[in-house]
Amino acid sequence: MQATVEPVARLNNGVMIPRLGLGVYQSPPGQTTQRAVEYALKTGYRHIDTARIYNNESDVGTALHKSGVKREDVFITTKLWNSDHGYESALRACDQSLKRLGLKYLDLYLIHWPVPEIRNESWQALVQLLKDGKCRSIGVSNYTIQHLTELFDKSEIGPMVNQVEFSPFLYQKQLLEYCEQNKIQLEAYSPLTQGQRLNHPKIQQIAKKHNKTPAQVLIRWSLQHNLVTIPKSVREERIKENSQVFDYNLTNEDMRILDSLNENFRNSWDPTNAP
Repeated sequence: MQATVEPVARLNNGVMIPRLGLGVYQSPPGQTTQRAVEYALKTGYRHIDTARIYNNESDVGTALHKSGVKREDVFITTKLWNSDHGYESALRACDQSLKRLGLKYLDLYLIHWPVPEIRNESWQALVQLLKDGKCRSIGVSNYTIQHLTELFDKSEIGPMVNQVEFSPFLYQKQLLEYCEQNKIQLEAYSPLTQGQRLNHPKIQQIAKKHNKTPAQVLIRWSLQHNLVTIPKSVREERIKENSQVFDYNLTNEDMRILDSLNENFRNSWDPTNAP
């Protein structure tokens, strides 16, 4: 297991993505999200992940503009919501997201869920947005191997990223291997199991051994599996804690123990049976 983790990864189109980002899923719109994003940027985060359905794109934009950090130094992701699928609708939805964010381009635009029947049409819109320079990279979210295979059959341009729920308790090994083989960067959301498994004795044990917190162990695990990871928090001490993961290594034995915790545990909807 390669223990050294670079803070950035190179996508299959050459764009660099910071391996650690701040997710703002369920972060309340307004001051709460603005403060969280501003603090994250101040702490050194350079990757923020939002979505149209979170209703806080404009807060992410406001925080970015107030932060004084240069636009080109921050990687901004947002997502196409289910009701905006279809070629023209997807083009419009991207423009609306850009407007809310107050930006001229996105670093990454994702199809949020594999909506049946029209997802490939929506993907063609994302390919167009990439060609038009409105997005530096494009990808998908919650896609299984089956959805990705279908996409490759229908398009000459494949996704740069697949963002899925991923943790030791949902260790999607086959999906990770498939993405690596096809040069798709896998990205983990809910890497901290939304707090549901932080008290697991094995995680506590490994955390104690390294003088780290259980959250830092879970984030480090995903980084050592070469994922990009986007833990979510609005609390300053947590945002800071989640970023302190580049100064130590989990051993091969730690990784083996963590890999063995898989129980197909999900916080989110399971896309496996999405047609």
